[in-house]
Amino acid sequence: GIISLISLAVLSYERCCTMTRAAEPDTTNYRKTWTAIILSWTYSLLWTLPPLFGWSSYGPEGPGITCSVNWHSKDANNASYIICLFIFCLVIPFAIIVYSYGKLLCAVRQVSSIHKRPGRSREQRILVMVVVMVVCFLLCWLPYAAVALLATFGQPGLITPAASIIPAILAKSSTVYNPIIYVFLNKQVSEML
Repeated sequence: GIISLISLAVLSYERCCTMTRAAEPDTTNYRKTWTAIILSWTYSLLWTLPPLFGWSSYGPEGPGITCSVNWHSKDANNASYIICLFIFCLVIPFAIIVYSYGKLLCAVRQVSSIHKRPGRSREQRILVMVVVMVVCFLLCWLPYAAVALLATFGQPGLITPAASIIPAILAKSSTVYNPIIYVFLNKQVSEML
């Protein structure tokens, strides 16, 4: 889940930089791409390792069929990790996404009102595709985040194992949606079908 949101944040920032630059992007240089991938995975790894070293813990989730962060522990050690996880792995990446797409939408509107450049309609389709991916991701992960925060900071027993099943399944299924969205919103792929 963390790598998925971080990747969407990096993708939104990259799209923003690519579309707001005057020069055409260099599609033969993969150094920036590999750097972004490595940094995304490193950042995600840094946020998933602390429970293994004593800052919070992992344990059974919901009815005990999956493993996740121990959302039900009320101690300060666990609560501080969950707050940091929520801020650094959901709120900040989402803020980057909103900022990047907001800036990108303003740039696309300015360019569209001035003149039509070849390739801009393709870039706009890509923008729509990525925005749909982000919205679907948030629709999948926000219920899970809300249930996790309620389990951590709410009254004990407020979230029953049965009530946590649907948000957990919805969150875990979020990685399935990006390829489906890509197939239906990518003109080259949909023309082949």
